[in-house]
Amino acid sequence: MIGLNLLRVTIAMVASTLTFLSFLSIDASAQRRSAKVQHLSVCGNPNLACKTTATFEPNDLPFRLPANAVIYDTELFYAVMLKSVKSPNDNCDVFVPEPERLAAQALFPDHKVFASRCTDPGHLYYTNTSANAHFMAVYAGATLAEANRMLAMVQATGKFTGANIRRLRAGFNGT
Repeated sequence: MIGLNLLRVTIAMVASTLTFLSFLSIDASAQRRSAKVQHLSVCGNPNLACKTTATFEPNDLPFRLPANAVIYDTELFYAVMLKSVKSPNDNCDVFVPEPERLAAQALFPDHKVFASRCTDPGHLYYTNTSANAHFMAVYAGATLAEANRMLAMVQATGKFTGANIRRLRAGFNGT
């Protein structure tokens, strides 16, 4: 009798545990599905229209931003870093001047030349860059082969010593 009761209790405990674990598994998979991040595509050619709901500053690298966006980032892309200036503590008054960016844009008319500014909400930010410097770069494509071709074009100008390839994302924080 005691053995039969012990068997029933054990079966009930195992059934309860399996039921509980199945709920955890369902909840975990639902969380993974809802946490999927969509990375937005970059508009790297300034001569082509960029279908986006945002208004970007001339120094920004535009991307296709959906309506009511709060925080989004782009797919990974390559850029050739043309210049950087020290900006301790993300000083918003220190950056590559717009006339300098425009002069670089004239050299690469089919590739957007962009420059970082403040990382305050409402402005773009760029990953894989220094928090203590602002930069000017040219969009170099989605592949390393495209980036190497762009780097060769940049080096051929003789104007940007130390130019280098960097893989990054652009992001938007609208909070």
